[in-house]
Amino acid sequence: MLRRYALGFSNVGRQLSTMNSATPLEDVIRAKITAAFNPSTLEIYNDSHLHAHHKAMAGSSSKETHFRVVITSDAFASKMQPARHRMVYALLRDEMAQEGGIHALQLRTMTPEEEERQRKKKEEAEAAGAATEKSDAPIAE
Repeated sequence: MLRRYALGFSNVGRQLSTMNSATPLEDVIRAKITAAFNPSTLEIYNDSHLHAHHKAMAGSSSKETHFRVVITSDAFASKMQPARHRMVYALLRDEMAQEGGIHALQLRTMTPEEEERQRKKKEEAEAAGAATEKSDAPIAE
């Protein structure tokens, strides 16, 4: 099923890359992931500026080489992280292979249930931290 998506959207990259956008590669990533996974959460961070000084980036004119992507989708249900990442890599195969394309891709893939558990855990930790801060506060006399 993913293979169909990965092969079926090769035109999307070509279409969007010809548009006058400041972020054509990010636009392609967003379009492909949205079409293939119908994510409830999709966050794309272009971290290329943090890596522009690296030796491997010398001579590169691309401003879109390093991305951090957070995807929440039911498409990841019953799949382990490596399988989820392979799904995304297959989808973005053309963008990773092209000159000036994706050089590094950091992925965080979750199901909606995993995202909800993570949100609750974070809220509990923040509440516990707030309670600790109150107990450590000096007592007014």
